[in-house]
Amino acid sequence: MSVKPQTVHATVMTRPGARTTTPGQVLAIVCIGIVLANLDLFIVNVGLPDIAREFSGASLEDLSWILNGYAITYAALLVFFGRLAERYRRDRSFLLGVGLFTLASAACAAAGSVQALVVYRVAQAAGAALMTPTSIGLLLASFPPDRRGGAVRNWAAIGGLAAALGPVVGGVLIIASWRWIFLVNVPIGILALLVGWWKLPAVPGHDAPRPSPIAALLVTAGIGALTFAIVKGNDWGWSSPGIAASIVAAVLCLGLFVRHCLRAANPFVEPHLFRVRPFSGASLVMAPYSVAFGAILFSVAVWEQTGWGWSALKTGLAIAPGPLLVPITSLLLAGRLIARFGAGPVITVGILFFVASLASWASFTGAEPNLAVALGAMMLSGVGVGLTFPTLMGVGASSLPPSSFATGSGVINMIRQAGIAIGVAVFVAVIASAATPAERLAAFRTGWWIMAAITASSLVPNLFLIGRRAR
Repeated sequence: MSVKPQTVHATVMTRPGARTTTPGQVLAIVCIGIVLANLDLFIVNVGLPDIAREFSGASLEDLSWILNGYAITYAALLVFFGRLAERYRRDRSFLLGVGLFTLASAACAAAGSVQALVVYRVAQAAGAALMTPTSIGLLLASFPPDRRGGAVRNWAAIGGLAAALGPVVGGVLIIASWRWIFLVNVPIGILALLVGWWKLPAVPGHDAPRPSPIAALLVTAGIGALTFAIVKGNDWGWSSPGIAASIVAAVLCLGLFVRHCLRAANPFVEPHLFRVRPFSGASLVMAPYSVAFGAILFSVAVWEQTGWGWSALKTGLAIAPGPLLVPITSLLLAGRLIARFGAGPVITVGILFFVASLASWASFTGAEPNLAVALGAMMLSGVGVGLTFPTLMGVGASSLPPSSFATGSGVINMIRQAGIAIGVAVFVAVIASAATPAERLAAFRTGWWIMAAITASSLVPNLFLIGRRAR
């Protein structure tokens, strides 16, 4: 069935016998799914020490793949599933993603080794990658054009809150067992399936060519090889044949992927999307920002437990003020500021807050625990995330034609997840060789300064490509 771009909103249909579903109800339902996908990005962070104790012999590099396997798979499959979702009913694709994620979560809880846990996390990521573009496709098809930007900001704010709340929820659940950080997804997933089947409107797909699975494999292999090289660089030596082969494989795979996108009749990522200045700007800002976002939540959870000796619960509670400020900032401040000043200045302020958070960790963290530093730095990051991430998602998605909603949101989220994986890998590489407590403190400080510089670099594309135009 073909759907013209200008009539996508009109194609939202109600299932026979179902009650009429309002746009607000669609937002609430898809946010259950996006909470699952984003909560699991970082809920594992505070559980890594407990997982390491149960599976003795697991190194920090091995454990990092529990995070990176998820992030890389999520990144690579977002666009692939987003393109596929354009061909089929969005409500059914969304529910299929929720079901896969729920089953994989139960399998993670039963894992008997780190290797098995990584495999099940990859299956989780596949479910999340199907949920994400279909959820935003449902959302944007349900809201009128003049309300789409605000709807996407709300969607992104709730997703950002779930991602940042992961360490808090994980800290509470680990009191019982680290396996509960996965089991908690099961009742939430079942609830989303039941309510979604009952209330979600039927949003039909439209005629669209099938995405190339080879291109999906190329981008997956490229990001995976690059992440592997960064993680193993210190252990194997940066000049070792294994690291050199990984870098060559990453360059080759990513180069072939870009060539495919530029020359193929049916490119995996449409180059014309990047001719839309707000979308291109949002993508280029999202990349370095996400590298630092992944690194800070990983590093803070690890440092507070291994450097300061805090419990998982105390670590989660110390992180809590940051994520709690994300929806407050986004929902109460960002929209009003964007309406008055434009998206560019709001993103600039958010980036500066996030840089200030990283600089605070780098400048004031010492060998002795300091709750004031932890709380202050996390509050700065919470304001930064609340101003930056939802605004970028709103600018990027709302600037596209309706026929590209799912693909465009998938591209931005692919960039975000790839950045998160690379950020974790870079931080692991910076701290991996530190042996003594003093060396570890110095390494963490260095990592935070590096991330502050990476975040600051995102000011350039924001200035030239987003500026004051986008609202």
